Amino acid sequence: MISLFLKAKHWILFLLMFGIPLIFQFGMMIMMFSNITKTGQPDPSFMFDMMAYFPVIMLIYMGLLFGWFWSIAIGLQPKVKKPITMKTKKFKIFFFIPVVYITLLMFFMANIFSGFDPMSTDPNGFIFPGIIGIILPMHLLSMFSIFYCIYFCAKTLKTIILEREVSFGDFAGEFFMLWFWPIGIWILQPKINAIVNEPTKSNGVLEIS
Repeated sequence: MISLFLKAKHWILFLLMFGIPLIFQFGMMIMMFSNITKTGQPDPSFMFDMMAYFPVIMLIYMGLLFGWFWSIAIGLQPKVKKPITMKTKKFKIFFFIPVVYITLLMFFMANIFSGFDPMSTDPNGFIFPGIIGIILPMHLLSMFSIFYCIYFCAKTLKTIILEREVSFGDFAGEFFMLWFWPIGIWILQPKINAIVNEPTKSNGVLEIS
């Protein structure tokens, strides 16, 4: 699976990571507007039934994005030139924090939407403040973990290209391209393809076009 991400063309990853979720969202919007056109007014029950599919879209999107991050950070480690070593334990910990959190959150949302009756006055259909008190700190921790994963991926990629220890100034560009991946993937993935496909060397620096 890792090799599939590393060898995939940039346009294929873009379509999978951006195109599929976008198509799902457009499909949901079309069905919602079609229902409004037929009934003459919004049907709350139908709307919430459609929203139950949103977690599925998010899981597909996050699965592909995090799979790409894992492939860069872990799959490219054999390409790091000796004696440079990169400790991946911290990355793995921070990687699985948002993966587990987002997965549980999506299942929770799917359960809320599927079981929520918009015509009911039963407060059990709503998220209690206590739950928000749990979600908020976990959400902040998850955001921090994602930024660390982006940081480590960018550092790994630049370390391989320059074949030396690097500072943040060296890989700041890669960091922001990974952060804004719909644009950055068009630049970074060809470099990853070149690294995987036996890039040439000159003066101790990998020649990545």
